Formats: sequence, C-alpha cells, structure tokens
Amino acid sequence: MKKRYWNITLEDMLQARVHLGHSTGNWNPKMAPYISTKRKGIRIINLTRTARFLSEVCDLVFYAASKGKKFLIVGTNHAADEAVARASKKARCHYVNKKWLGGMLTNWSTTETRLQKFRDLRMEQKKGGFKNLSKKEATMLKRKLARLQKYLGGIQYMTELPDIVIILDQHKEYTALQECRTLGIPTICLIDTNCNPNLSNIAIPANDDATASIRFILNKLVFAICQGYFSHLIKS
Repeated sequence: MKKRYWNITLEDMLQARVHLGHSTGNWNPKMAPYISTKRKGIRIINLTRTARFLSEVCDLVFYAASKGKKFLIVGTNHAADEAVARASKKARCHYVNKKWLGGMLTNWSTTETRLQKFRDLRMEQKKGGFKNLSKKEATMLKRKLARLQKYLGGIQYMTELPDIVIILDQHKEYTALQECRTLGIPTICLIDTNCNPNLSNIAIPANDDATASIRFILNKLVFAICQGYFSHLIKS
C-alpha cells in the first residue's frame, strides 16, 4: 500500500488535546505501550505513536474507499454526536450518533424491518397521508417517526452490513464493538487510556472525551475516505 501524506502534526494534536488521557487511577495496564508519562494525575498519550497509527489508518481507509468499501461511524458520546453526523454526511458514510440499539448489526433482519418501517412512514408523511388521520393518530405516528429518525436516521440508506466500522469511544460503544467482533467486521477504534487495545482490529491511541480531539481524528479519517471515494469514481 502506497504511503500518503495526511498532514498530522504534533502541534495540531497538542492543540486538540489528543494527548490527554484519564486520571492515573482510571486506566488499563494494556495501554502502557501507548502512554509516555504522567502529569498532574493524568496519563499522557504518546503522540508520536498516535501520529504513526493515525497515518497508517488514513492510508487504510483511503485504500478501502478507493475499492468502494462502505463505512459505519459510531460515536454516541455527547461530545461527538454532532461532529459524527456532519463528518459522516460529508464522506457519505453511515453513522450512529445518538444511541446504539442492541442487535443493530447482529440482528440485521430486525434492523432492516425497522428501516423499512421508517422509510414507509417518511414517505406517507411526505405524501400527506398523516392529514387523513385523527389528530391523536397523526401525533402518535409523528412521534414514532421522530424516534426512528433520531436512532436510525444515520443508517437509513444502509442496505447491508458495513465493510468497516469506525468506533470513536471503545469503552462507551462496547456493545457495538462486540457485535462487530461476533460478525467478523473489521473495526477501527479510538482508544483512551482506560481501553483495551486488543479488542479492536486497528487502534488509534487518543483522547476520546474532548470534542476537539474527536473532531481532529474524525476529520483526518473522513478526509482520507473522501479522497479514496474520489479515486474510486475516477477509476470507474
């Protein structure tokens, strides 16, 4: 795989607080190789390693996108939800940014049924079908549609399981991670100092709590994906 330049600098990572891990008492010893030191009760992530891993992952997602592979980005942390939606739409990736519904991938037939119901309700509303209902029935369906939009809106066009899942908080999105592991779907995970780096296929050591850190990592990955899809379009 050809190496590319993704403009990942230590200065930018420091400014985005990528290096700040959890308190010294809240950590996973398996993260030791990715930690450089402790400062004021906080474990500091080794940004040299982060830069290397992030660059390699950008190469990987670029290559996958250039082959037409489909991505699912998962980040329901309040600090990440808006950034996840915005970045995913830009890169035409599927996403989950509010709540991971158990069985979303492992029980795909049920998810497909929910998605079809979502599409049907949305089409019915667009055609004005709700106007023919009683006020109570219309209100109930609007609430149901709003709930489906909230939790399934980011995967509304997903017709099959994704090729790669990007998880922005391994600790919080453990259920999503386990579903991917069960199905053999490759995962790319942000791993903070309280995570187990052995659970994901590819790990990027980084602060997964700060909005600036999440946006920095996400923007690099999305840019690489966009470049890959553009390459795919040129080839086809």
